[in-house]
Amino acid sequence: MTATINLFTIGFTKKTAQQFFESLKEAGVQRVIDTRLNNVSQLAGFTKKSDLPYFLKTIGHIDYVHILELAPTKEILDEYKKNKGEWQVYERSFLDLLNNRQIEQKLSPDLFNHACLLCSEAKPDCCHRRLVAEYLREKWGNIEICHL
Repeated sequence: MTATINLFTIGFTKKTAQQFFESLKEAGVQRVIDTRLNNVSQLAGFTKKSDLPYFLKTIGHIDYVHILELAPTKEILDEYKKNKGEWQVYERSFLDLLNNRQIEQKLSPDLFNHACLLCSEAKPDCCHRRLVAEYLREKWGNIEICHL
């Protein structure tokens, strides 16, 4: 694939369901790629794994896929969240994990065109979905990233 890939990212925290689904529809997202390690918690609200595929399809005709290889490990996540680790350490550990997993060789670029990486963080600044998007852009070189 040589054409530009339009890749979006979104976090659901601090968004109403209306804001979340309207953002996806207005951007023309065709597929949500869930990058969360934990997506079954009650804290996930309208984005719980058991409900989200139905809402996306019904409200926006948007497909859903959960790719655990795009999520941090429990150890990396716990060190950052529960032990209040530094972002720079988390970022380095997560990028090493992506390198070791070689996701750019396992996943098709076609899967990401007009797709949206989903996580919980409200802003992309300190979220692994931004790291995934930037990592893939570095590896594939033809990705336009838009944070919703």
